[in-house]
Amino acid sequence: MKDSDLSAKSLKAALWETLNAVKVGKMEASQADSVASQAREILRTTNTQLRVAQQAKRPVATDVIAFAEN
Repeated sequence: MKDSDLSAKSLKAALWETLNAVKVGKMEASQADSVASQAREILRTTNTQLRVAQQAKRPVATDVIAFAEN
């Protein structure tokens, strides 16, 4: 997995970076809200994938596992 790939770790880092940018005045709160909104959608989609796999009694997709572990 490349550093540019989306992962839980990179998402968390981006959110902290956004929060800190707002704190020091380098980013407007409205822009940070857009970043947070996108993060929520990513997590909502991942959660949906997990629930579908569980309900269908199928294995969790490898991309979901990679997202969580990296």
